[in-house]
Amino acid sequence: MVIIVSSSSSSSPAAGPEESQSAAVTLTVTVRGEEKRRERLSLSLSPVGLGPRSSQEKETEIRSAQERVGPGGGSDQNERTQRRRGIQRSGPKRPQIKQEFEEGGRSARQEMASMEGLIGLMNRIQRACTALGDHGGEGADLPTLWESLPTIAVVGGQSSGKSSVLESIVGRDFLPRGSGIVTRRPLVLQLHQIDKGAHEYADFLHLPKTRFSDFALVRQEIADETDRVTGKTKQISPVPIHLSIYSPNVVNLTLIDLPGLTKVAVEGQPESVVHDIENMVRSYVEKPNCIILAISPANQDIATSDAIKLSKEVDPSGERTFGVLTKLDLMDKGTNALDVLEGRAYRLQFPWVGIVNRSQADINRKVDMIAAREKEREYFENSPDYAHLSSRMGSVYLAKLLSQHLEAVIKARIPSITSLINKTIDELESELDTIGKAVAADPGAQLYTILELCRAFDRVFKEHLDGGRSGGDKIYGVFDHKLPAAFRKLPFDRYLSVQNVKKVVSEADGYQPHLIAPEQGYRRLVEAGLAYFKGPAEATVDAVHVVLRDLVRKSIGETEPLRRFPTLQAAIATAANEALERFREDGRSTALRLVDMEAYLTVEFFRKLPQDPDSGSKVGNPNESNGSGSGSVTVDRYGDGHYRNIASNVSQYIKMVGDQLLHKIPKAVVHCQVREAKRSLLNHFYVHIGKKEASQFGHLLDEDPAMLERRQQCWKRLELYKSARDEIDSVAWTR
Repeated sequence: MVIIVSSSSSSSPAAGPEESQSAAVTLTVTVRGEEKRRERLSLSLSPVGLGPRSSQEKETEIRSAQERVGPGGGSDQNERTQRRRGIQRSGPKRPQIKQEFEEGGRSARQEMASMEGLIGLMNRIQRACTALGDHGGEGADLPTLWESLPTIAVVGGQSSGKSSVLESIVGRDFLPRGSGIVTRRPLVLQLHQIDKGAHEYADFLHLPKTRFSDFALVRQEIADETDRVTGKTKQISPVPIHLSIYSPNVVNLTLIDLPGLTKVAVEGQPESVVHDIENMVRSYVEKPNCIILAISPANQDIATSDAIKLSKEVDPSGERTFGVLTKLDLMDKGTNALDVLEGRAYRLQFPWVGIVNRSQADINRKVDMIAAREKEREYFENSPDYAHLSSRMGSVYLAKLLSQHLEAVIKARIPSITSLINKTIDELESELDTIGKAVAADPGAQLYTILELCRAFDRVFKEHLDGGRSGGDKIYGVFDHKLPAAFRKLPFDRYLSVQNVKKVVSEADGYQPHLIAPEQGYRRLVEAGLAYFKGPAEATVDAVHVVLRDLVRKSIGETEPLRRFPTLQAAIATAANEALERFREDGRSTALRLVDMEAYLTVEFFRKLPQDPDSGSKVGNPNESNGSGSGSVTVDRYGDGHYRNIASNVSQYIKMVGDQLLHKIPKAVVHCQVREAKRSLLNHFYVHIGKKEASQFGHLLDEDPAMLERRQQCWKRLELYKSARDEIDSVAWTR
């Protein structure tokens, strides 16, 4: 058995760390004259962010790789096995090659895998957000995950070269072109790097089962999907289109292409479209998690750039803004954009990147984008103005720079995103517990649910009456304030005036005046006087009835599980109010009977009447004398004094009865209305439910459409957050 270790490298000795090419190591094992490839490691070192590693970092990476490969699964294990067998090596020393290439390769793969994992994680969460209706802005009453995700928003005015920059980054013609406002919906562009030689394709979130290999069809689908939502009236919409492109010519990156800022509405658009576009763009870039890619043409004054103006408003420190200068090749001869590119005209935290897009003639000739990239690279390398900046100019460099920065931002924001997700999951689960689960389809379970809801309502109602909740105290207020006040307002003074008493007594006597005490007159005066108490008694019954009805209404509203079933709410309210009507009739008849009972005058009442007339009622001639020598005195039983005595006697009795009714009427009301409401408010409803067909239970449990929609929204949003949590948990990233 012979082991041959060979190495090859195409990297230039003069190449810097940002221009590293590919390196390959091949290990060939010959066993019994037959060659079998045991391991081949090919890697491409990223020109960005792959600087020299310390020996400690390399050892950590080697140890991690060895653990990941496992026993017998990698070249290190084979090497140990061969060493134990005493196999002689030939050719270059493998440890040195391993140190030089394999460790760097593992480091590169780990970092690229980390980048791909983190950006892919955000891609999957963004797609889930859109699929479940969370794309920021709308649904403000629901928590939004979209706005907490790190994103790169592409901002620029019309004709700034924004579309050309995106196509250059992708390496394909795929965006609609035309005059006026072409981009009318946000386009979430997710780029996925695949192996070299693999077939590139694109797919849309709204067409998950369709792959597009013809990018002209991709362009057409973007236009068609835009019209599907906005119509052909050139309106705009905040609902994004998700496009994923899988190609070996891209880096892992996600960009959001926003409508171009404009100052004038085109034909067919409302005048408000200018402000609508600016507000939409602003809603993206003002979020602290948004990275702004501000596109400005070099052949215009940077001070008039719409993108820079907007980014300066939302990001005055420039810590979230990447400046891109396009159309450098279209500047007037003798001028250049070095003041901008070198940060003197407008300084940002990140260096400006210059881009040279294809000309319109190139576009018309359908010049290949890969060739255009090469032409762009040659332009900067050969330009006397920009050659010293060529290493950080061009669309290729821009894509790698953005990918690296996005990955760093995502890595930094993962803890806060995870915290937000966990907190929101708890809030949504709590709200869903309050809303309740969906109604079961089984009639028995539905009947059980109805009875449980009725009992829940009954408990709340009793709490109101017993003082656990407000409202029951109003009944006491009726007894303690309204009823006594009503009694005090009764017109007994007018009713028991001498004239009225005389009239009533005379009418009661008929054609035979009373001789001693006007018994019938007393009875009529008492009976008619007591009738005044009936009004306050009925008013008390009605006032308590109103309080009970109000408590029923409040109890239905405060019974949380019942809120989602408006039909059952109405049925319970109807049944409870019907019961209260019956209780009110019982209370009214009982209170009135209490008043009527007092109209019966017993013998004791007449025995206690004073028999001595007033002195003012004595009449006669003092000069006349009787047999005893004194003046003759007679009693005038039809004088005012006599009727005043009758009025006084009746008034005392009525006062005594009034004092008793102040205690008896509340007792009657409580017994007939309040106590019965606590004991049997829904008894008739239960009987009615028992007589219903099983198929009718479902109707009572028809939910409020708003509550149904809210539950569905919460479930969708909860599904989104749980999915995002699982996605984050499934991705291992290097810290």
